[in-house]
Amino acid sequence: MSIDKETVRKVAKLARIAEPEERLEPLARELSGILDWIEMLQEVDVEGVEAMASTVEAQLPMREDVLTHDYTGGGKPEDIVANAPKTEDHFFVVPKVVE
Repeated sequence: MSIDKETVRKVAKLARIAEPEERLEPLARELSGILDWIEMLQEVDVEGVEAMASTVEAQLPMREDVLTHDYTGGGKPEDIVANAPKTEDHFFVVPKVVE
């Protein structure tokens, strides 16, 4: 499959990517090469090859999901917000972001 300069210009505009005019032709060649390579991969016979979800066949060790700190009993809220630039009643104060 071949991509021309006009196609690159159109895709760049749709993607809102500013590409200088002198880069369009090299990009067209590069993208055409990538698509040619993909077409070559589609010709590979994969009959009988099992699909892989990962290249690493390892079982990760699982750990027990246990509570290691007392976050429910009040803990030390002063320590939690100690480095915050602004707090109020042990809560972080942040600027409003929604109007």
